[in-house]
Amino acid sequence: MITLDILRARFTRLEPDDLRRWIAEGYVRAEAREDELVFHEIDAERVRLILELRETMAVNDAALPVVLSLLDQVYALRRRLREAGVPPDGPAG
Repeated sequence: MITLDILRARFTRLEPDDLRRWIAEGYVRAEAREDELVFHEIDAERVRLILELRETMAVNDAALPVVLSLLDQVYALRRRLREAGVPPDGPAG
């Protein structure tokens, strides 16, 4: 588990208000433990993704939920294909 302090040290450009909003919107999950927020590694990577979408690809706050939803769908589909035994580069033809 990653503490809030470690998360903020890892992503120095992360604004506390943004993180609170992302948690409230459900983009990032956090757990309260001993009066402190902690994050799983996958949620830290989600923070990285959101920051990259905003900074590198100029995805604004209005488009962010749409982009995240589409990415979640792509990852879920890839996972289901993997579980079904389809190779990453598609079925052999």
